[in-house]
Amino acid sequence: MAKKVLIIEDSVLVVKIIRHVVKLELEELQPLYAGSLKEAKEIFQQHSHDIYAALADLTLPDAVNGEVVDFLLQNTVPTIVLTASVDDCKREVLLGKGVVDYVIKESRFSYSYAVGLLNRLYRNKDIKVLVAEDSTSQRNFIMQRLAEHQFQTFAASNGIEALKQLVEHPDIKLLITDYHMPKMDGFELVKTIRHNINKSDLIIIGLSVQELNRGSLSAKFIKNGANDFLSKPFNHEEFNCRIKHNIESLELLEAIRYQANNDYLTGLPNRRCFFNNGEDIHKQAQKNQSALSAGIIDLDLFKRVNDDYGHNVGDKVLQFFSEQIKDYFADYILSLGRTGGEEFCILMPGLSSFEAGEFMDEFRQQLSEQSIFINEDTRLTVTFSCGISDDIGQSLDQQIGHADENLYRAKEAGRNQVVY
Repeated sequence: MAKKVLIIEDSVLVVKIIRHVVKLELEELQPLYAGSLKEAKEIFQQHSHDIYAALADLTLPDAVNGEVVDFLLQNTVPTIVLTASVDDCKREVLLGKGVVDYVIKESRFSYSYAVGLLNRLYRNKDIKVLVAEDSTSQRNFIMQRLAEHQFQTFAASNGIEALKQLVEHPDIKLLITDYHMPKMDGFELVKTIRHNINKSDLIIIGLSVQELNRGSLSAKFIKNGANDFLSKPFNHEEFNCRIKHNIESLELLEAIRYQANNDYLTGLPNRRCFFNNGEDIHKQAQKNQSALSAGIIDLDLFKRVNDDYGHNVGDKVLQFFSEQIKDYFADYILSLGRTGGEEFCILMPGLSSFEAGEFMDEFRQQLSEQSIFINEDTRLTVTFSCGISDDIGQSLDQQIGHADENLYRAKEAGRNQVVY
């Protein structure tokens, strides 16, 4: 069941705008609408376990003093506040209560920003952040700010502990580190990390009190490999904006890297990525003199599918096949990629051609017993031909060439079979 977001707003015009923006831009959350605190409480009672976050007007007909915000925060609902205006006093009160952010109702772009924050909150739940800070109060304060934004948080009181946490949790995406720490300070921590982890895999934000004689502290952090720097004490909003900016930059780099390495249709590694990874696997097999089987798979009569049913159906067939082969080999460590239109390559370390061929033939038989539904009246059975070789030769290209010869034999023998 999809998680829900509670949107509380009494203005008919504003609700109309928000509904339009939500329809276009809200990604994985289902909206629930309320026009008063009373309605919000009733909806919350019905859906309390499913409500992930809230977007709430600060002033409602039955809650003119922001009582709706207090209600939501008391029930641990991450809350973004909508307000007609804000001054320094109101801003400090709202942020001090622990709201995620506030948005001034100025234009459609304000509501687009608010909906973007809801999407951001939902994505944050899968992002791990490490805070390295020797001051317990400072560390807890930072972790509380991160928790309000739904990040998964981890703590370290010095650089040595931080390195241990990174080993235990290699999927940590963001490190916030103080400069002054015992055993290993922030500079040494950053330099040590950057020997193994680059900026596109781990964001590092440095922290320190900017002393009068240390005006270049931020530059030193960044020159040693940090992505960003914040002076303590920092402003809530600046902290939130820096975190959001850096996380979104990392996600953009990850998306570019994914698109460069993966086939757009099936999600499998593309030809370039397959051969780049495959070269390492092949060299390792050569070095260790261990078994390695390479296979080429070609979907049978695929052109006829495109000609008879159209390219949309052809795309569905490719996606169906890719999901089936990924699921079948999920428990086995291998390299798999889409290397041509209906052509796929696979590397199976540790298997002779006989073992790999038997393995692949079991998959071929299983696939031939399944169908993909094109419409209510039509379903297709997908078959493939495969050539496999464990003759490592001098290069991966040479071994793939041997497998390709066996693929040709499989097609000549009538297709829908594995030759090894």
